[in-house]
Amino acid sequence: MKSLQWLLILAIFYTLYFAQSLLIPLVFTMLTALLLSPLVNFLKKLHIPRPISAVVLLVMLVAPFSFLGAQLAEPAQKWAQLVPKLSVQLSEQIDSMSDAFSKHEALAKKQAEESKEKSAFSFFGWFEDDTPEPTPNAEQNVVKEHIKQGGIEMLLSVLGATPTFIGQLLASLILILFLLIFGPSLFSVFIHDFPIVKNKKRTVFLVTKIQQTLSRYIVTISIINSALGLSTAATFYFLGVQDALLWGALVALLNFVPYVGSVISLIILCLAGTVQFGFELIALMPSGVFLILNILESQFITPAILGRNMQVNPLVIILWLLILGWLWGILGVLLAVPILVCIKLTIAQIGIFPHWLKLIEAKG
Repeated sequence: MKSLQWLLILAIFYTLYFAQSLLIPLVFTMLTALLLSPLVNFLKKLHIPRPISAVVLLVMLVAPFSFLGAQLAEPAQKWAQLVPKLSVQLSEQIDSMSDAFSKHEALAKKQAEESKEKSAFSFFGWFEDDTPEPTPNAEQNVVKEHIKQGGIEMLLSVLGATPTFIGQLLASLILILFLLIFGPSLFSVFIHDFPIVKNKKRTVFLVTKIQQTLSRYIVTISIINSALGLSTAATFYFLGVQDALLWGALVALLNFVPYVGSVISLIILCLAGTVQFGFELIALMPSGVFLILNILESQFITPAILGRNMQVNPLVIILWLLILGWLWGILGVLLAVPILVCIKLTIAQIGIFPHWLKLIEAKG
């Protein structure tokens, strides 16, 4: 029996990994449809047809992101081109540090040789060390080439993944529209006509409860992250940081990934500060400002708004991020927490696997 369970788990992981091009848009579509369905149902009560309300809500959702993407396209392209420049600056800094170290090493070696000549003799040079000394310039060039190559490879990987991402996004938008229009009728047929559903009223109640709670969670988190992004952008603008809106949008997006997203934001802002201000102490100013804002958001604002009911054990979140990141990459990391919250809500509402619910909610 245990062997069959392990085979089932392996089959699930195999399916999740190799069907990611289908499952990622599908999961994103379902989460977005859950978010918009209460609004479509509310407008339906006001005698507004579902196709009209679905199209209007989807346009209202896509339009701000399209406008923001158009505004950020030029600065994002500029900073993408600055990645090799940052690599060159970093390699030059490494060169200067290596030169200083090699000079100090050469001076120490020269002093050691002078003291050796005074205390011993070499039998006419028979026992002198003729081994050629390693050339530090060659090692520095290798390091420099590796850094440049890493920056170029990262840029090419992002550009290569862009067409796939755009195709999945368009497919998701079309599927969201059809789910909002025809989803309730299909759900009604499934509930009333399929024999697998035993308790129909309880099933409808559970689905509605999960939908409302998850929708409230996604809206709340989106508002909090947007406020964090706007605060970061406004602060950077007044402090003179270039392309403040770009960094605000970036930290707002990455903040959907708990803990890991904040660390990535800090690293990116450190690099951005280095490009703008050079290798000076002021280069840490953008990351320091964001760190203060992030601490206020994560330790005070978010727990106060969401409360205890939506909290998840941090270790469970990290492990879940690693699993979905390994299976689905960056998009899996972004979708990880909403999926985990959806699983938690489902387990809590259905009342099964209470030990798993305790594990997810375990406090530190």
